[in-house]
Amino acid sequence: MGLIGMFAFLQVYSVQAILPVLITDFAATEVQAGMVVGATILAIAIMSPFLGMLSDAVGRKVFIVGALLFLAIPTALIAQSPSIGWMGVWRFLQGLSVPGITVVTIAYIGEEFEGRAVTELMSFYVSGSVLGGFMGRFLLGHLHELIGWRAGYYVMAAMTLLGALWVTKMLPASRQFVANPNFRSAIQTLGEHLVNRYVVTSCLLGACVLFSLVGCFTFINLHLADTPYELSTGALANIFAVYLLGVIITPLSTTLLRRFGSARTVRVAVVVSMLGVLLTLVAPLWGVVIGLAVMSSGVFITQSATISYIAVNVKKGRSLASGLYYMGYYAGGTLGAWLGGITYARGQWSLTVWLLLFVQVLALLIASFGMIKTKSKAA
Repeated sequence: MGLIGMFAFLQVYSVQAILPVLITDFAATEVQAGMVVGATILAIAIMSPFLGMLSDAVGRKVFIVGALLFLAIPTALIAQSPSIGWMGVWRFLQGLSVPGITVVTIAYIGEEFEGRAVTELMSFYVSGSVLGGFMGRFLLGHLHELIGWRAGYYVMAAMTLLGALWVTKMLPASRQFVANPNFRSAIQTLGEHLVNRYVVTSCLLGACVLFSLVGCFTFINLHLADTPYELSTGALANIFAVYLLGVIITPLSTTLLRRFGSARTVRVAVVVSMLGVLLTLVAPLWGVVIGLAVMSSGVFITQSATISYIAVNVKKGRSLASGLYYMGYYAGGTLGAWLGGITYARGQWSLTVWLLLFVQVLALLIASFGMIKTKSKAA
């Protein structure tokens, strides 16, 4: 599960490490650079519910393997991009395949395992996705310095193909999956999910989580590439090593969830994340790095708690529920890339920080009121 998460997210944020280079190479604006990141995220948001419904009818493993194979194609085509616009097109096509991995994997875990095993496997899946997010940025940043970002994307495409072959061989076939090809039933389930407090709360919280993460880790690159830091793509790639904290912290969130529950864990994690964002305003580079580490740790715990919350509380139409969650999650990320670009262009990093804090306050309110179970619900 951890490695599936890694392969799923290897491509999603890789472009962040080379944004300053793309702005120079394509004479692009900050908003255009942000939307190259947002293009993949937007496609994931659009496709997540539909691939969830389709997977409920067809199966799990075949979807995961097929999505990985498709993902390698636009990844290779990015290397041929003649403009920032075409790069956005290929990035969008990347995003169309990612839900076939992420949404279906969460449904697979919820079906094949129960109780404590679900929470533990979810935490390993999130850890893998965190590792993939780091590896994508780290590898492309250093590949650009070695062979250029265009050749670097060919390497990334080859890695994705290897991932597809690995999953084909290693992932056990579903044992508990029951096909539901009835479209009318899927629409009815969709209607039920849209008024299900567990699903709606998870979607809203997920939107705030990825808004913060994309907004922070996209535009901190432009901030650190500018004076007084003037970091190279390799140095920016090294900054993303703070992501590795998530690989360690996310499995530990399982213990927090068992002891304090989802609502309390999320509230504390959001407050921690807010403190991290504020720390990035500290002038020395070491202060910015510590702030990013603290901020991302809070986000990863929130994400792990949220997807465990939806897996435990939703019993019917799990992949559709996961799809709706990811639609909200990635819609928030798209907004983070777009609004973050506008905010950074107007007020640089300091104004971007206040935008991120505003969204995290919203997340705190959603967790405080939406995740608390009433007595009747608990009964």
